[in-house]
Amino acid sequence: MNDDDPADGLRCLVTGATGYIGGRLVPELLAAGYRVRCLARSPGKLRDHPWAGEAEVVRGDVTDADSVAAAMRDVDVAYYLVHALGSGGDFEETDRRAARVFGEQAKAAGVRRIVYLGGLAPAAVPEDQLSPHLRSRAEVGRILLASGVPTAALRAAVIIGSGSVSFEMLRYLTERLPVMITPSWVRTRIQPIAVRDVLRLLVAAARLPDDVNRSFDIGGPDVLSYRDMMIRYARVAGLPRRLIVPVPVLTPGLSSLWVGLVTPVPASIARPLTESLRHEVICHEHDITGYVPDPPGHPLGFDEAVRLALRRVREAAVSTRWSSAAVPGAPSEPLATDPDWAGGSLYVDRREAVVDAPVPALWRVIEGVGGEHGWYSFPLAWSLRGWLDRLVGGVGLRRGRRDAERLRVGDSLDFWRVEEIEPGRLLRLRAEMRLPGLAWLEMYAEPDGDGRSRYRQRALFHPHGLLGHAYWWAVSPFHAVVFGGMARNIARAAARRSPTHPH
Repeated sequence: MNDDDPADGLRCLVTGATGYIGGRLVPELLAAGYRVRCLARSPGKLRDHPWAGEAEVVRGDVTDADSVAAAMRDVDVAYYLVHALGSGGDFEETDRRAARVFGEQAKAAGVRRIVYLGGLAPAAVPEDQLSPHLRSRAEVGRILLASGVPTAALRAAVIIGSGSVSFEMLRYLTERLPVMITPSWVRTRIQPIAVRDVLRLLVAAARLPDDVNRSFDIGGPDVLSYRDMMIRYARVAGLPRRLIVPVPVLTPGLSSLWVGLVTPVPASIARPLTESLRHEVICHEHDITGYVPDPPGHPLGFDEAVRLALRRVREAAVSTRWSSAAVPGAPSEPLATDPDWAGGSLYVDRREAVVDAPVPALWRVIEGVGGEHGWYSFPLAWSLRGWLDRLVGGVGLRRGRRDAERLRVGDSLDFWRVEEIEPGRLLRLRAEMRLPGLAWLEMYAEPDGDGRSRYRQRALFHPHGLLGHAYWWAVSPFHAVVFGGMARNIARAAARRSPTHPH
């Protein structure tokens, strides 16, 4: 492959393409003329992305050497954008093993460069005193730098962009709490960076000279405390000035529960983030500009990054969100499609309704469920289930939707994830709430003659052990209210929205 030929772009392997940064990096690489291959555990999650037809997608896992070796074949640049954030007590070992596999297979395949996006770590703090999250990110960088493949390890602190976990945490805390009793870490200095600048540097890193094998600190022009960021966010968003009172008594565990209570970010993800905010994370060098000069107007300042992110949110133009990646520990088994269930017991709740509206009107209601539109059934019951889920460390209802009207495979939808969508016919959701089993919700739109349609709904539950069976029978008395009401109300909503309905 001759990379001097502009018609023959570099071939890039992107891991983490179902996540926040990876899902945005792929179209940027394609726009730069590179050929892209994505490694994903669930390739179906990438099926509905706008760029899906332009990139090659292969199935695999970064901890599986064989699948990584196959994905590395004929690759020039390999992007490592995965980490096991909040996946349990052994996440550091998982990160360590995955990084070793990735580095070894990249060297064996003759890959010319690895590009890694890690976390900005404080220079004066011994590594054993860092938060487990920052410590693991630093260790992954060291493993890749020692792999024998030239590696560019970009290290960023808080990334500001529509849908990023850091931005969502900042946005919800500031918008929902005009008066805040906050942890002491709100005084810690941070150097945030706009997601546009992160993507710009990731793309450019593919063309770094072959002898560059080092880490680079990357950040925006502003160094701010978290308190400063909340005050400036409020100003950019047109909110009244916030009163922020730091107190020293909130531990990282209590801080994560506080964040989980106020924002859509579950405590399992909030904890490693808040633990990392104990340390000052600012750039100690800007050497990347010696290889990738900043274009006019870049790097973006904090206020401009917030302004652009808010515009994306308000225009419903968020391409990826922090919740795009699967929640650590959430069930991922797809629903078996065999008529005879081969995995043991399967409980099913079936509902049907004839709808006085054509299929397109019914489908618009089905595809619009969740988020601000709600679930068309006994809101208090759904809210209570969401709160219970958050109390046990789950995601709860407040993840909402990426887009108010359209869904695609892999989207998070409150405490569900879109497992399958056949436009105009089927929406299948897989539960990511904490349950003693696996659960799905299916919604169908089918023609019924004379301009009408039929709505079919199935709630399915595959119990794990005796507790799973007990759970189903404990909640089944409420199904007539929750699922029965949902079917009736979706049918009514579709009829009201039908062009033939006499408003």
